[in-house]
Amino acid sequence: MSELTGRLSVFKTYKLYVGGKFPRSESGRVYEVTDSKGTWLANAPLASRKDARDAVVAARKAFGGWSGATAYNRGQILYRVAEMLEGRREQFTAEVAAAEGLSKAKAAAQVDAAIDRWVWYAGWSDKVAQIAGGTNPVAGPYFNVSAPEPTGVVAVLAPQESSFLGLVSVIAPAIVTGNTVVVAAAENAPLPALSLAEVLATSDLPGGVVNILSGRTAELSAPLAAHQDVNALDLAGADDELAKDLETAAADNLKRVLRPAPVNWTADPGTGRLLAFLETKTVWHPMGV
Repeated sequence: MSELTGRLSVFKTYKLYVGGKFPRSESGRVYEVTDSKGTWLANAPLASRKDARDAVVAARKAFGGWSGATAYNRGQILYRVAEMLEGRREQFTAEVAAAEGLSKAKAAAQVDAAIDRWVWYAGWSDKVAQIAGGTNPVAGPYFNVSAPEPTGVVAVLAPQESSFLGLVSVIAPAIVTGNTVVVAAAENAPLPALSLAEVLATSDLPGGVVNILSGRTAELSAPLAAHQDVNALDLAGADDELAKDLETAAADNLKRVLRPAPVNWTADPGTGRLLAFLETKTVWHPMGV
């Protein structure tokens, strides 16, 4: 309560982000989110297996339109998201500082790096084909051209130790190439991810391209790994034991799996994640005489 005005503060209600909308968990559950010192910050939705399945349905529905958009259009939409992130820089700085126990200056540096990284990946939208495809020399009178195509629906376990920069570093490279994603936010620090959802919802990004769930990583990842309509997994936020179980489940329909590995999220990301969830289509065409 403010001593000057006598009013009560309005606490923020965080919700899931599925199909461009903000539902509560179908289970009605929430869990307490605390800062690095154990102080209560908010109640976050504790998503269920049903929420995970609903998110996959939304991601699949959005895949055709998003993958069929021009690379230029996807790049413009991602850049618009970065513009909006810049406008909410102070909010994300406060959330990252609380989530990771950082000073305001260090948290601001993380947020700035995340926004810059989003812009960097946006710029790759119409350039990735040049490094992931090309013409091939063949023995015969044919044009032979290979081109990258998105894998499909990617389930992403967000990094546990980097609530915003790491989050951006796994979402942006997956969607810029035309994939759609279902994201399990960092279990103990989901608030930056849930706030990112508010930015995505008010940008030009079509609903369902990014779906964000908060809750228990192990509980959410199991149905995603076993889901027959999920095409790939990014296990950035899984420990070794969980990753092994998820990889076994993913083998049932030959999902593409990016296993967890130590990552310095502040370092140059390179093109590894950009290329991780792409397929290659090769077309043969007879040469005219």
